Amino acid sequence: MVIGELFLILLGLIWIIFAVVQDLRKKEIANWLNFSLVIFALSFRFFYCLFDNHGYNFFFQGLLGFGAFLICGNLLYYGKVFAGGDAKLMIALGTIVPFSSNFLPNVNSALIFLLFFLIAGAFYGVILAAYLGVKNRKVFSKEFAMEFKKSKKIFYIAIVLAIILILLAFFDILFLYLGILIFLAPYVYYSAKSIDEACMIKKINTKNLTEGDWLYKNIKIGRRLIEAKWSGLSQDEIILLRKKKKDVLIREGIPFSPVFLISYIGLIYALIILKISLF
Repeated sequence: MVIGELFLILLGLIWIIFAVVQDLRKKEIANWLNFSLVIFALSFRFFYCLFDNHGYNFFFQGLLGFGAFLICGNLLYYGKVFAGGDAKLMIALGTIVPFSSNFLPNVNSALIFLLFFLIAGAFYGVILAAYLGVKNRKVFSKEFAMEFKKSKKIFYIAIVLAIILILLAFFDILFLYLGILIFLAPYVYYSAKSIDEACMIKKINTKNLTEGDWLYKNIKIGRRLIEAKWSGLSQDEIILLRKKKKDVLIREGIPFSPVFLISYIGLIYALIILKISLF
């Protein structure tokens, strides 16, 4: 089964690279790219099993992976962590990441991938947010000042609680870490919110709208209300906006596909270079 598993590793890597390029260029990952990965991966698994004497476990493991990542992708999508394209890419990778025909090694692979994904996602988000804040520091500073003014009671409460906990650190060092965390929490939260409001809002011509774009605010056209919903604009809504509006404000998402690439390379490194059991 080594040839089959190496082919899947290469197939996944190629598709993720295409997804990253498309995401960085067009701010979206097309459905055809994600769906084609599912079709290619499952088709390869099935036809590989036809010429193999080990049964259809290789194919069934792909289906199990698809099901598991389908749940994971939908949880992240409806939890408003992922956009639609990112969620579909996660689901598509479910047909790839179970490289083996055996269940336990596949669980191992999936967990390693998700661990890399969480770590890489956290660092990527912080670094990109810091970059956007510095790049747009004037607008960001103004927005953060407004957020602080509106929510200064939360900041003051956090400071008081942090001081109390830090004083309790004389009894247990854990209180020191907790105090620092509570002190930083509102600054991190409102900094992220300020970056979202100041750096991620863009006015575009309705001719350039694509399905899935996020409106910044609800727009009422006649009796119809087009909502700024997480799932984004539908094709019918775009047609209506083009008829009635020249420009609209949309909320740009952070391209998250590079995290998939980093996590996937990390998984390959763990499985092949570090020789963590693949079979």
